[in-house]
Amino acid sequence: MKIITDKITFGGKSLGKIDGKNVFVPYAIPGEVLDVQITESKKDYDNAEITEILEASPYRIEAPCKYYGKCGGCNMMHIQPEYQKELRKNILKDIFEQNGIDISDKIQIVSGPDYNYRARFQLNDGGLSVRNSNLIVPLDQCLCAENIINDYLAKTPFEDRPKGRIHLFGSDFAENEKFKIAYPQEDNKNTKRIQGHTNKKLKLKDNHYFAGSVISQENTLSVQLNSKRLSFDVRGFFQSNLFVFEKVVKLISSLLPGGKNILDMYAGCGSISSFLTDKYENVVLVEHNRDAIVFAEKNLSGKGHVSYGMSGANWVKNCASFCGTFDACVIDPPRSGMEKEVCDYLCNSNIPLIVSLSCDPSTHARDCARLIKAGYEMDKIYLLDFYPNTSHIESLTIFVK
Repeated sequence: MKIITDKITFGGKSLGKIDGKNVFVPYAIPGEVLDVQITESKKDYDNAEITEILEASPYRIEAPCKYYGKCGGCNMMHIQPEYQKELRKNILKDIFEQNGIDISDKIQIVSGPDYNYRARFQLNDGGLSVRNSNLIVPLDQCLCAENIINDYLAKTPFEDRPKGRIHLFGSDFAENEKFKIAYPQEDNKNTKRIQGHTNKKLKLKDNHYFAGSVISQENTLSVQLNSKRLSFDVRGFFQSNLFVFEKVVKLISSLLPGGKNILDMYAGCGSISSFLTDKYENVVLVEHNRDAIVFAEKNLSGKGHVSYGMSGANWVKNCASFCGTFDACVIDPPRSGMEKEVCDYLCNSNIPLIVSLSCDPSTHARDCARLIKAGYEMDKIYLLDFYPNTSHIESLTIFVK
């Protein structure tokens, strides 16, 4: 069946029509003429696969990775890198337009290397998972990985790698110890073991737990970003692309005028807060993962700050009224976006400047629409190009009131 692709959509598939019905085609590029085979038919759309490229896009290239199309990672490596950025920019624009926000003339791009940028990996049974499958790709290199990760993959035979799910972090940004393998904490759904000097178990409460105030050096790594030393647990979340993240924290610092009090909502291990202390007398950190807060305390040691180890919703309910007014707010929620209570709080806060980051453009656009409805003006928006060769999009918006 013949199709002419029109545009690329969130998730990386290109969209076209056959007999008036939407058809989504992976590994295609807008403007291509393709012969496709329908692989899945739904009421409102079909999914298809390319059987032959009849007229290729001038931006189509031969993917340089020998595992491309097999592992579940990259899905845009067949596209010229600079054009990839334009396509991700168009995806971001389309999603915001769907929420009634026109950003077509506002988007700026913050980017870094197209290859060898990723420091954080999770391996399953020594390899990467095949897309939409339980099979494993026994890779010996990844073109997106930092060179230190690739050294490990090249020198360690697949059969000699640890089984199960392991965490790798390797980067030239790291201090002293440049590479670390960490194993998941042994647990079950009812208990979590405190790390450090005790074997005592704690019951989970409200899906949160406190894993002790002792930082396990076994799983700790430190990096240097813009002269700041940041420590974190390799098993937890930390930015994968430090080349771009270094630019992002520098950008945020340049956009904030400074003052007395700033709120860092969903603060993680304090990777952004550490830079906010240079411009604000006091930083209020809110983070539900209390393991991360332990590292935030270490990273902000000696700096003016207050940390709250609780969800944003609980902070709004129980603590916000005691924290006074804020000169600015930085908010970086999980993929699900701001909690309703947090968004309500910001909409009614009259905080004069809000820096909103997101790893999901759909929830980001939703939350931005609410801020605009509450009287905030979107002053700037940035596409944060953390993951070249993929359709993953992160973004940053600046709101003023």
